[in-house]
Amino acid sequence: MKDTKYIFVTGGVTSSLGKGIISASLGKLLQARGYKVTNQKLDPYINVDPGTLNPYEHGECYVTMDGHEADLDLGHYERFLNVETSRANNITTGRIYQNVINKERRGDFLGKTVQIIPHITDEIKRNIKLLGTKNDYDFIITEIGGTVGDIESLSYVESMRQLKWELGKNALCIHLTYVPYLAAAKELKTKPTQHSVKALLEEGVQPDILVLRTEHRITPEIRKKVALFCNVATEAVIESIDVPSVYQVPQKMREEGLDKIVLSKMGMPTDTEPDMKEWDAFLEKMTKATKTVKIGVVGKYVKLPDSYKSIIESLIHACAYNDRKLNLKLILSDDIDADNVQKKLDGLDGIVVAPGFGNRGIEGKITTIQYARERNIPCFGICMGMQCMVIEYARNILGFADANTTEIDPNTTHNVVDLMAEQKDILNLGGSMRLGGYKCSIKKNTLAYNVYGKETIKERHRHRFEFNNDYKEQFEKAGLVCSGTNPDSNLVEVIELPGKKWFLGTQFHPEYSSTVLKPHPLFVNFIKTVIS
Repeated sequence: MKDTKYIFVTGGVTSSLGKGIISASLGKLLQARGYKVTNQKLDPYINVDPGTLNPYEHGECYVTMDGHEADLDLGHYERFLNVETSRANNITTGRIYQNVINKERRGDFLGKTVQIIPHITDEIKRNIKLLGTKNDYDFIITEIGGTVGDIESLSYVESMRQLKWELGKNALCIHLTYVPYLAAAKELKTKPTQHSVKALLEEGVQPDILVLRTEHRITPEIRKKVALFCNVATEAVIESIDVPSVYQVPQKMREEGLDKIVLSKMGMPTDTEPDMKEWDAFLEKMTKATKTVKIGVVGKYVKLPDSYKSIIESLIHACAYNDRKLNLKLILSDDIDADNVQKKLDGLDGIVVAPGFGNRGIEGKITTIQYARERNIPCFGICMGMQCMVIEYARNILGFADANTTEIDPNTTHNVVDLMAEQKDILNLGGSMRLGGYKCSIKKNTLAYNVYGKETIKERHRHRFEFNNDYKEQFEKAGLVCSGTNPDSNLVEVIELPGKKWFLGTQFHPEYSSTVLKPHPLFVNFIKTVIS
């Protein structure tokens, strides 16, 4: 059993500073030194998971291979480390309380009064340490959601305090804060950072390392000032200046020596350098590309781009490996109709029809797909995007004018997309969809087979409704190819139209599996075809 080291990342001053990116960047640097690393996210909301949250509330709901609906930061972790996460990598207050209450109902506490300390904090600590003991990691980097001082995160900070005391040199705290620049005074202000550290100290935790998020360079004088007032060594005050891409953050953290400081404070050797050759090669391709490709993402949540975070990042990966820069256009599907579709989609080199739930914007997606199909514009449908491809084809090629999904129209006479049989008696929405990794058999001599280069793949799912196999023969007679099917249930997973430049839909979510060093082949081939 390895002597696992635990690193906690907290945030102060304001939310959305990039704790997840700093956590993933540190993980990447330690991994590049040969250590076995994973990241974990503790979310302070009372939802059991983000599965029932509107994307406008929390951004994308990321799905792990083992079927857990997780915070979008797990996507950052996988994209940076190229290592799959699981249910154990994302803990919410809702799950913690649910576990403790279930134990109390079973009588596990032997009649004791159940309290936040020790019962809630013990459950948090158990979940943090469980990840290390089960997987034999060298480092577990745990990001605590929210901002220090929030009522919601108190139990997590207290658990961190206890673990730091119990684990000694095997645990440390990195605190990420914001150093604002006042234009009128023409200077950076450190007072918010000082107050943030003070709030953390009031909760019993002295940070070991400070990472200062800033839009302007941090001077040596500012580092010394922050170090003096926050009880941190000057060399442990790290600058995190804004960069054009999140993928440049590991490079900046390496220049600042974040990984070396962590290793030094944990009594580990620092005489080697991280091997970042492949990462640097990706960065060079991404930053040196001069030609652009214009891709439209059509969806109902485009007002918050984080709702489609994995799709956007997958397109960035694919463009870089095709020596292109991504010119992304987010298009609200609600606004698209037959009269304005040409204007809305004008100038696009390719179109991604995004996933989603509910009836808002679905007709705009169907209109988009018809426009792309008839004008031979490369089109990629994901999850409901694929279902909309099926509906559009049924209406305009098969002649079923009222064809629809029963999610939108339960009374349609042509339910070409229907609720899975095992879903029909489910009342609770949370965690009850078809979730996680499922195998898919790919038909030879198809676009899907040319892309994957193998007959069996495994991809992640998040949906309730499926292609209705009762219509499969009619679709295939009319030219639509069902090129991927689940080997156990025979449910259709991939559809495509031969003869088109690139027209393919997937019931699964390939975007969840695209990483910096292993971009997803569907996105890579999509961009490759678009620019050819």
